[in-house]
Amino acid sequence: MQSFYEATVTRSSAYAPLAGRRGANVCIIGGGLAGLSTALGLAERGVADITVLEARQVGFGASGRNGGFVFGGYSLDCADLLRTLGAARARQLYALTTDAVALMRQRIANCRIDCDATDAGVILANWFDDPARLDVQRRLMLDAFGVEWEPVSTQQLAAQLKTRRYHGGLFERNAFHFHPLKYVLGVANAAAQAGVQIHEQSPVVRLQRDGAGFIVHTPNGALEARHVVMAGGGYARNVYAKVERAVLPIATYVMATEPLGARLNEAMDTRAAVYDTRFAFDYYRPLPDTRILWGGRISVRERAPEVIARLLRRDLLKVYPQLHDVRIEHAWGGLMSYARHKMPQIGRSADGVWYAVGFGGHGMAPTTVSGELLAAAIAGERPVPDAFAAFGLTPAYGALGLAAAQLTYTTMQTRDALAARRQRTRADL
Repeated sequence: MQSFYEATVTRSSAYAPLAGRRGANVCIIGGGLAGLSTALGLAERGVADITVLEARQVGFGASGRNGGFVFGGYSLDCADLLRTLGAARARQLYALTTDAVALMRQRIANCRIDCDATDAGVILANWFDDPARLDVQRRLMLDAFGVEWEPVSTQQLAAQLKTRRYHGGLFERNAFHFHPLKYVLGVANAAAQAGVQIHEQSPVVRLQRDGAGFIVHTPNGALEARHVVMAGGGYARNVYAKVERAVLPIATYVMATEPLGARLNEAMDTRAAVYDTRFAFDYYRPLPDTRILWGGRISVRERAPEVIARLLRRDLLKVYPQLHDVRIEHAWGGLMSYARHKMPQIGRSADGVWYAVGFGGHGMAPTTVSGELLAAAIAGERPVPDAFAAFGLTPAYGALGLAAAQLTYTTMQTRDALAARRQRTRADL
């Protein structure tokens, strides 16, 4: 099956592959949102002679395959961010993501990007009958980060989400959801109109240091560049080992139902996107054409679309059994880059290569953050905040790291299942 996103975009024109040898001020490796946001940020700051090299098509990787949630924060839990950095620096890094949400709204409007943006917030639904889970999260966000997540009672939530699985929730108003591939293509178009050169079907086969700069080799061309930015995510291979060794390519899965029409209200009477309080959580949202887009599960391996559809359909029916006869029309997977510390890696290595990787499963706002930070640093405007140095290019240990990640995920799935079972047992007594 083709992804819903690819099935519903029109790529107006392909960007020609790099051919021959030429120079550039900045070469960005990776045509996802991190790379394109860096390119657009540089162009907006008046930096000229920028080239983006994409191995396949713009938005091919995680940027064009994800759930389409846009909200503050990182993959690392906010409580862990606070423990690691302390109050002031944690709040500084979190604020960068809410600034990015605002910038994305601004770019959608200013660049006229038609990306099905639905400004209806995000609901964190409590899978467990334990109000303390929500109370602790709400107080943390308010006290440490100055962000108000509004409580939603069990009764209120049941009126919006027609399921008995949830026990109240929190509503994050400053959030939206959209068609991520349409947005990425819109950012690429804005960058191209600002003078950025974009080349698709141009995989980097070798990165060579050359005096004060670099030579970036592709199958049919080479680029002599003063600056190089590595933004290849989970798909970068054999280009720059220091970055590639620091991330794990983790697979995740998404599906989209058939259009439900009036039946959508049998399950969801809200335009908000939803995720839940488990470690191994579901995330889903209603689409403008009345489909439900549903995502979840992570794995160290990619799976066939029919397997993804079967697994995610099972998850959907645990929450909404009334949709038992609904057809799944699209199912797909993709690789995201995860760091061991679960934070983005944004900065510059000792040999001069800039990097923006490791966005995990929470990348829409943080990739925009990385673009702004790297653009500002390369333009000489300001350095990357030193708080990111706490989350550097920590080795991920390849196959051993993947095995550890799978074991951690399976263990946490089991923990969540046992907690829910204990809860049901107490309710039956």
